[in-house]
Amino acid sequence: MKIAILPGDGIGPEIVAEAVRVLRALELPLEMETAPVGGAAYEAHGHPLPESTLKLAQAADAVLFGAVGDWKYDRLERPLRPEQAILGLRKHLGLFANLRPAICYPQLTHASSLKPELVAGLDILIVRELTGDIYFGQPRGRRTAPDGAFAGAPEAFDTMRYSRPEIERIAHVAFQAARKRGKKVTSVDKANVLETFQFWKDVVTEVHVQYPDVQLEHMYVDNAAMQLVKAPKAFDVIVTGNMFGDILSDEAAMLTGSIGMLPSASLDANNKGLYEPSHGSAPDIAGKGVANPLATILSAAMMLRYSLAQPEAADRIERAVQAVLAAGLRTGDIWSEGTTRVGTREMGDAVVAAITGKTITKS
Repeated sequence: MKIAILPGDGIGPEIVAEAVRVLRALELPLEMETAPVGGAAYEAHGHPLPESTLKLAQAADAVLFGAVGDWKYDRLERPLRPEQAILGLRKHLGLFANLRPAICYPQLTHASSLKPELVAGLDILIVRELTGDIYFGQPRGRRTAPDGAFAGAPEAFDTMRYSRPEIERIAHVAFQAARKRGKKVTSVDKANVLETFQFWKDVVTEVHVQYPDVQLEHMYVDNAAMQLVKAPKAFDVIVTGNMFGDILSDEAAMLTGSIGMLPSASLDANNKGLYEPSHGSAPDIAGKGVANPLATILSAAMMLRYSLAQPEAADRIERAVQAVLAAGLRTGDIWSEGTTRVGTREMGDAVVAAITGKTITKS
């Protein structure tokens, strides 16, 4: 099983290093090869996604990705910015389904921004379509406004687009996932304003006919954002478009206590995937050894489950993470009185110890 390791920028190398240590502790026949991506790749090769990195990702069975981006690259032309690397990988690898679980572990209910009774037992899966919508729609650009009250003024524009096949395939992913969970799908749209999402709603409704055992509800995105903080446990699987999914998944992340706890998987039609933490590169804390590696470690568990057909190994990682939390170890983002604050490396040490059956030590 070959894994492409793409650490990226900021805290990416630190958190990926801990996930790699955890994977090695499992003693599976894994071949791991590392390549630069994002700002690191731009510095080395003049492009955020060099051909050599793309070829490695294409040849691998799965990709473990850290994070990309740094403020110092904000002045680059958009095609050269670090974030273009992840967009390029999604496009070239055909990664259309982004799975983002939002789980509130019992030990972290106090860390949520909501009352413990609202988040205790929280387990939501957000299924985000990843290759369409306004992020990729054409035409886009800048021009002189051709008409209207501000005709003749400079303007910028992007195009929101979805085709029937794009909506159908992400709807199938959501309904199939719901069958293994609480058998409920909430399709989030803005059909009352946007023609694109009236079409989305119509197609999802048609696909639902094939899944009579799964409940389907439709919800406008503004209401969904409100309900996530009002009654989050009412959701099971949320399926939505690229932009709405981007926003709602980060909102859901904070329900769990920290975005540093949330893994994600981006899958193609054959379950080959790119796995990454839901958080960003956090350049302000890079190199300080304080970043939470658990989202990346849990992303590695998702990789074992979805792409590498190693569910038992995935279970071992997830049990190890729960054991570490039960032992009271916390990085700064999830720390509270009565728990032990540890750094990135120490948290990785503890997960490895739990996997290998050793005693979890507190620094």
